[in-house]
Amino acid sequence: MGKRTKNLSGLSHFAKQAFQKKTTLAIGSSNVAREPSSSQHHFTSHDPTQLVPHYTTASEVPEHLQKYFSQRKRYFTLYDQGCLLDEEGWYSVTPELIANQIAERCRCDTILDAFCGVGGNAIAFAKTCEHVIALDISPVRLALARHNAAIYGVADRIEFILADYISFAHAHASRPAGKRPIDVVFLSPPWGGPDYMLQGNGAAGLGGGSGDASSEQLGCQEFSLAQIEPIHGADLFHLTRKITRNVAYFLPRNASLYEISTLLTDGAPPPDQDSTEMIEVEEAWMGTKLKALTCYFGGLADDQQHLFYTQLD
Repeated sequence: MGKRTKNLSGLSHFAKQAFQKKTTLAIGSSNVAREPSSSQHHFTSHDPTQLVPHYTTASEVPEHLQKYFSQRKRYFTLYDQGCLLDEEGWYSVTPELIANQIAERCRCDTILDAFCGVGGNAIAFAKTCEHVIALDISPVRLALARHNAAIYGVADRIEFILADYISFAHAHASRPAGKRPIDVVFLSPPWGGPDYMLQGNGAAGLGGGSGDASSEQLGCQEFSLAQIEPIHGADLFHLTRKITRNVAYFLPRNASLYEISTLLTDGAPPPDQDSTEMIEVEEAWMGTKLKALTCYFGGLADDQQHLFYTQLD
């Protein structure tokens, strides 16, 4: 299917080291060879309808999930056909329009969704990529992700693997040369649960919050990469770059731009002396509300398509 060349609408900021000013408005199934791991298993789901309820009316929904249920068709437009979410899925799934935007930007042959959850992003990737590898450490969430993918008719394009991403990434980095590569890795790691706003770290989930456009307007502190789980967000990024240069990193809307900008100066050097890699940070808006940031690295960033098939040393 190859690398995408089309830009979609969305406000993007570009960074060179400490985010020097440059802003633009863009207009507009085969198997993957992997090293075996004791913590990695191809996943066969049980009946997911027995695992979590499918709410149909607000009266069935626990109070703390009411605001998420009211936006259920933003998360899955086919929700009424039986989409299922566990409690974590309700506050962490990427809204479908945002997932589709990211998937178009990540168009490629093989993409790895490192923390797939209940499948919102994996479903979108299956529409733009030849092969999707969807990882999660929870067998329940993998079962729900497979179920939801079947509703969207794309389950056959997704390889569901029960695995810890950290172990998977280390195993992949040490595999023999010549194996089929993973073109893109999508990182949407846990941000600390729906209460991370209460810890001074941002808005509570993708469905809640005031949606203001900056940390100052939000009246809260910047979100630090140190709060990423299961490991420091910078360490997670550098581990991922051992798999591919092309990384899409999904972060809270008030994530520290300074910390994001240091990701390239903190780790591996640029590909050559004549080229300085840039970071593109795309804001995900729904109406007047800013929901999250997607940071594009390598050949995913606009005007850096020449880096897509290059490898880091």
